[in-house]
Amino acid sequence: MTRHLAAVTAVCVVHAVKPGHFHETAIDKRPRTARVRVDEAGLAGDEQRDRHHGGPDAAVYVYADEEAALFAGTLGGAPRPGLFGENLRTSGLDVSGARIGERWSVGEVLLEVRAPRTPCPNLSLHVGVPGFHRELHRSGRVGAMCRVLQPGEVEPGLPVLVDHVPDHAVTVADVSAGLSPSAARELRDSGVDLAPRVRRLVLRRSRETG
Repeated sequence: MTRHLAAVTAVCVVHAVKPGHFHETAIDKRPRTARVRVDEAGLAGDEQRDRHHGGPDAAVYVYADEEAALFAGTLGGAPRPGLFGENLRTSGLDVSGARIGERWSVGEVLLEVRAPRTPCPNLSLHVGVPGFHRELHRSGRVGAMCRVLQPGEVEPGLPVLVDHVPDHAVTVADVSAGLSPSAARELRDSGVDLAPRVRRLVLRRSRETG
């Protein structure tokens, strides 16, 4: 059932591979105006240089205009699309407030929310603000890593429909914060298929009291 309507404001792929904190990084994304093919590996023309940030459970990184705007003061102006390393920039969608396992229909593409983005020092190097990756993490507005359930093509202006909302209340921001034991148990018992790193966190935190 459709629960919400939003839109894609930018579709971004790697512009240049550049030196990073520990290794080369493909974080420098720039908008494309033409339609871009999306499959289980991500967007055509994009790259993932770090195995810890890539794979099918992180094929498409989605970030919201509304979240980016929160950091305009720190970054010296409105953050351009792609600055955070995102593939899709959206408007009208609570990306970090989405539930794990939530599904979004973007044109003919179907995405499933799998995990929060884990900000690393490469982000701080990229934006030129020391420690920015830690500020982003503390905010909880980290954006969502998504798996591609149905491939297709995307372009700016496409509507984003929330196609499915799972029957639990655990959000991307909750997982980014480390999960309370009760939230971990709720997610564990929800029956939602979990990305391996989220599953490890859930199992560890669900054994704790509190």
